Amino acid sequence: MIRSESRRQWFRNITAGMTGLLASERLVRGAQAPTPTSGARVDPRSAIKITRLEIIPVNTLRTIFVKMHTDAGVVGIGEGTVEGRIGTVVAAIKELEPYLIGKDPRQPAHHWQAIYRQAFYRGDIVLTSALSAVDIAMWDIKGKALGVPVYELLGGPTRDRIRVYGQAENAEAARRVMAEGYTSMKTSVNDSRGRPSRYSENPDFIDGFVEKVSAIREVVGPKFDLGIEMHADHPPQVAMVIIKALEKFQPWFFEEPIQHQNLPLMADMARKTHIPFATGERLVTKWQFRDLLNLGAAQFLQPDITHCGGITELKAIATLAEAYYAAMLPHSREGIVGTVASMHVCATIPNFLAHELPSLQAAPNDGVARSYLGRSYIKKPLTMTAGHVVIQGNFDGPGLGIELDDNLIENERNAPEWEFPTRLDSFDGSVLDH
Repeated sequence: MIRSESRRQWFRNITAGMTGLLASERLVRGAQAPTPTSGARVDPRSAIKITRLEIIPVNTLRTIFVKMHTDAGVVGIGEGTVEGRIGTVVAAIKELEPYLIGKDPRQPAHHWQAIYRQAFYRGDIVLTSALSAVDIAMWDIKGKALGVPVYELLGGPTRDRIRVYGQAENAEAARRVMAEGYTSMKTSVNDSRGRPSRYSENPDFIDGFVEKVSAIREVVGPKFDLGIEMHADHPPQVAMVIIKALEKFQPWFFEEPIQHQNLPLMADMARKTHIPFATGERLVTKWQFRDLLNLGAAQFLQPDITHCGGITELKAIATLAEAYYAAMLPHSREGIVGTVASMHVCATIPNFLAHELPSLQAAPNDGVARSYLGRSYIKKPLTMTAGHVVIQGNFDGPGLGIELDDNLIENERNAPEWEFPTRLDSFDGSVLDH
């Protein structure tokens, strides 16, 4: 009996002690939030609100950078563009600001849905480019607030480096590309013998492309991956003749063999060659890429993160492509912010092939030392090692892992906005495709 009473008393004492301990812990939690985990700038339970957007046109790259400010002092950077339509996209980004002000930027998936689905007119590249800019900035803030790279938020890396490819338009330029350490590149087949293609072509015109690609293949050798950029410049019947004439060089891919508006025809052409088709820089959202994949119009997808809807949508497109055994070959000819954001996504997916790098085709000769790896745009430009951008040391910091150059705005002050040049056929003055 004494033992039974002692046992009951012991249980009562233990229960009272635990109750007091839990009550004390709740009191402490209510009085003071725990210290953020190592590297985190903001406790996950603390509120953050977007206070304003700072929009920076970067005409030397045909793009727009965005700085998203918050009341927590964390600033995210993003990029979105439609080349040659900078003013239009700036206006579209400004129209998103009233929705974003006061919102928590750590919910990019929710805000993506709200901005896209409540716009009524969907799938427009101006809207998705503006959405790209703010989506990337929100992911950057989320990563910085938690003290981790964006790729960790997307599931963690599946590789430790990102393969990149060069571009060259003749054999001499191809030698320079190889000297820089690239193991892959692409070249264009747009004009031949000094003129664009017509609705049907003669052997001499086709031979011009054969001679160009033959000279480049001789320089780079058989182990080098050589893609062919067609840029949808040719009528379908001529494009197919060019493809057949160049098959013997075993190209890595044929990019944009025809305009994307006729995906069924592109799919029909894809079935007539063993060389993969690559396309997608002018497509946006998972829904447009779903149609491309369902038809089998391309095996390599080329979404541009500054057009397609940002990090949120690029990841969705890559996941969709994986189910079709399609590889990701992202387009990235504009700014370094979008390129790095795209690389964060590519670091996490299993179906990555290679990544494009920005061009400087709109940069004026004004004495500013710019580079396609980010010099004069970000404080620490990327470095390339044996045709790859290694994650560690390049973009493994919190968020995107990059900061805008302090002199960016001053460097851009007198740069004119780039415009698409007019393309007319010298034969009869008719309009040609871009």
